[in-house]
Formats: sequence, structure tokens, C-alpha cells
Amino acid sequence: MKYGRTILKHHAKLTLSTFLCSALLAGTALAQATHPVTGEPLAKDQTFTYRVLDEHSSVDPQVVEDTIGAEIVRDLFEGLMNQDAQGKLIPGVATDYDVSDDTKTYTFHLRDNAKWSNGDPVTAGDFVFAWRRAASPELASPYQWYVKLMSLENASEIVAGEMPPEELGVTAIDDHTLEVRLSQPLSYFPQMTTHSTTFPAPQKVVEEFGEEWTKPENIVSNGAYVLTEHLPNERSVRERNEMYWDNENTIIDKTIALVINDENVALTRFMAGELDRTEVPAGQFPRLKKEHPEEAISFPRLCNYYYTFNQSDTGPEAFKDVRVRQALSLAVDRKIITQNIKAGGEPEAYTFTPEAVAGFTPPQTEMSEMSQADRDAKAKELLAEAGYGPDNPLTFDMIYNTDESHEKIAVVLSQMWKQKLGVVPNLANMEWKVFLETRGNQDFDLARGAWCGDYNEASTFLDLLDSESGYNDGKYSNPRVDELLIEAKSASDTTPIYTEIEQILAEEVPVIPIYHYAGVYMMDSDVGNWPVENVEQNWYSKDLYKIAE
Repeated sequence: MKYGRTILKHHAKLTLSTFLCSALLAGTALAQATHPVTGEPLAKDQTFTYRVLDEHSSVDPQVVEDTIGAEIVRDLFEGLMNQDAQGKLIPGVATDYDVSDDTKTYTFHLRDNAKWSNGDPVTAGDFVFAWRRAASPELASPYQWYVKLMSLENASEIVAGEMPPEELGVTAIDDHTLEVRLSQPLSYFPQMTTHSTTFPAPQKVVEEFGEEWTKPENIVSNGAYVLTEHLPNERSVRERNEMYWDNENTIIDKTIALVINDENVALTRFMAGELDRTEVPAGQFPRLKKEHPEEAISFPRLCNYYYTFNQSDTGPEAFKDVRVRQALSLAVDRKIITQNIKAGGEPEAYTFTPEAVAGFTPPQTEMSEMSQADRDAKAKELLAEAGYGPDNPLTFDMIYNTDESHEKIAVVLSQMWKQKLGVVPNLANMEWKVFLETRGNQDFDLARGAWCGDYNEASTFLDLLDSESGYNDGKYSNPRVDELLIEAKSASDTTPIYTEIEQILAEEVPVIPIYHYAGVYMMDSDVGNWPVENVEQNWYSKDLYKIAE
């Protein structure tokens, strides 16, 4: 069975870059051109500058584990498939793909004009090297588990160290043909190839420079941009890759990410014209929308915000009691957080999976249908049953990464628990990388968590609570959940499966869902084509443009 050729080529014909090509061939200078679709005059300086909260974890495609780093990696590297402004699949290095009758073998056809920034051709072998590298115990990638999620043949055995990476179900048939073999059918497999873990890596460069291969002076990439500057905890700069196969149709020349830890400082710099995009500080969206209606924007995102209980052997004994976990979740007045603290259109969360996910509507939970007064009363009852009260107050530590919004939420949560339940939480904030390490090592009691979907399907969230997930930091384990997650991968109808999982999570409360994200930004009105309809927010600088003032 063939799939993708006609549809993907149709999308390719409609891309902005193709329209730009016509304008350039007509002899129009880009700096003086008008947008070929909208007719808007293009600015001479095509530089996009935006704020990030923290230093990114890495720009190595097989190592990066945070959203900030992934945004950079999507510019520097290009995978088999990309996404358009609505989140639909469009060609990347692959122009199309075929699917076998049993839907377990995908054959991707690579374009013959894709090059690395050093001029070398991008080949199917570069993907084979990268995918084997991602699965290998030697690299020990924080996203090693993603290779297993993709259901690649022999992935589980390779990750466990029981087979060599060479046995992974991916083969270069020739330089421009990549065969991928799955252990079981996976209907959303093509969507998973837009994730950075699946991007190619230049074997010669990686082997020559080792961990130093991603430094600006060493890095070789195949995306629309190259890394030209990186000052840790300060700035990262990527500029046009002259070797990129569609470079002549790219508009943005340079993208700069500035690390600004204070969101209010970032807002001030945005107002001063130093930034084209920054996050709206918590609680300020209503005012900013009124004062700057063209620049203050909010739209749904495929992300959740939660707190996770440490249920591992190192976790507090109290959190092994489901009544304690239920009580703490019930006592959280989510409306106060979404309406008074965030105030950017974020919906309250009573399930782990956001409503923005495609193809699945999370079920109503018992908690969501209760009044807050009833929740509080039930929480007091449960905590008392668990043996905690004035004579034996529940005490625990809760950690979050440094950010004003995270701090406000943590403080409000602690106040709710103190006032309603007599609980005594001790708050601690940490720098991002220290926080990740601390949470990943189960060196915590209660920790902030947030997840943005790696692909638009409910499993990208629910798989986090699989017993073997690399990001199951609380070490929650339920055999039925594990069983259902396996069943869902080959099911024709996943809705009843995911519904049951959410119902189990609502009862056992391994995490406390707080809210689901919205993209709440101050966006310069001069920025064109920001993909507000892409709930994954997989944006690419090559698809943006700056409008002349």
C-alpha cells in the first residue's frame, strides 16, 4: 500500500518558499521585495530575536531534552518530515514515503539535493547512524526511550543492551532510500519523524569531535540555519545555511535566542524593541491585550503543567498512600491559578492529557464535577483517614525551576495546603539543569513538571507514566496502565483505552494536573506567519518573515 506521495507533493507546492522562488526568479531583491502571497513589504533586516527562560540542554539532536533546545535544533537540522503552520506533515529531507501492506515497513525517499553545511550530501546512512546512536546505551540519551516508543524493530532489546545498535530496524537501501521496520503497526509513526531525536547526524563530525561536535566552530548541520554563536546562559545565534536545499526561498537571515531569566525584564526589553517575541508575565495578559491588541496573543498549546509525586524507594512514605495524593490534588483550587495567576486563557486541568490533543477527548473526572468546597471537604476527610492532622502535620519538600510564574504557583499551592489541610510544604527553586538532574535522580518529594507533546496523539502524554518511561520521574508503576499503553499502539480505536488510563490516573493520582498550556506571547506585529494553529508549536525560522514598518 502506498501513502503520501500525492498528498505530500501537493503540500510542497503550496509552501511559502515556492512562491518566494517566483519573486526571486523575476529579479526582485529580497530586501526590497513584497511578500509573494500577502503583498506585504518585507523588511530589509530579516532578523528574528526572541526570549528564552533558560539555557538549552543541548543542540545535539539525539541529546536535547527541552523545548528551548528543540526549537534551535529544528532550525539547525532537518528530519524526514516537517510540519506546516497547521501542524500537518509536509516534506523535509524525505519527499514522500511508501507503506507496506502490513503497515510495518516504511520506505522514505530522500531528496537528492539535501546537503550538510559543509557541502556533503545528506544520505539515508546519516539517518541510520543517528537512529542507532539515539538507541545506543553508549550515548545514554535522555530521549533513548523515544526510540522504543517509535516501535522500531529490536529497539527495546538494543536500549536494554541485549542487542547491538546495528540490529535496529532501519536500513539505508541506497543513499536516497531509507527503510524503517516496525515491530508492530503504529498509525502515527510518520508524525513521530518530526521530532529532533530522529534528525540525521554527521557521523564524521561526531566521531572527530565527540561531545564537542555541536560547538559553533565544529558543528555541521543540514537544516536551514547554522549555529554561528553560543554564549551559555546569554545568547545563541543561528544564520542562514547557504547549503540548505531550499536556502534561496528562505526569508529570515538570522535568529537570535536571548536567555532572560526574568519575564518582566523580558517584557521591558520587548517594549523597547529589543525582542520580537516574549512570554507574557503571569497575570498581565488582560492588561496587555487591552493596551496592545495586535501584539498580545493567546492560543491553545499541546502542553500540560503538573506536580509529580516521588513514589520511588527514595520518596516519602506519605506519598505511597493514595489518600494523601488524592487530598493534595483535591485541595488545589485550579481556577485561582488559571484566572488570577496565569490569566492567559489556560484551561484548568483535571486530566493529564490536554483537550488540544488530536483524536481524543479526555473524560470527565469525578473531581471536575465537584464544587471546590466539596473537594476541600473530601481532602480534609482523606488526609485525616491517612493519619495526618494538627497533632501530626504532613510535611514535605516541593521543588520547581527558577521562574517567577513557577514561584507564584508553588507559593499559592503551599498556601492552599497550609490553610485548608494544615500541611507544611517547604519550597525550593533550582536552576534548570540542576532541577532536571535532581528530579531525574528522584532526589525530591514533590516536583513541578510540564510536558509539551512530541507528536499530536494522546500517547505522547500518557506514555510518560509508563513504568519504563525515561521521564517517569515519580516512578509511578501500574501494570494495567502499562498493558493498556502497549495495547493502544496497535489498536484501531484508542479512545476507550486512553479513557481507561485517564480514569486510573484520576483515581491513583500519581501527578496533580494543574492546567493545560496556552501560547501567551507578546509578538511583534512585524513578524509574519507565526503558526498559531499548530498546537505543538513546532515552528521553523525559515517559514517566518519580517514585515517592513
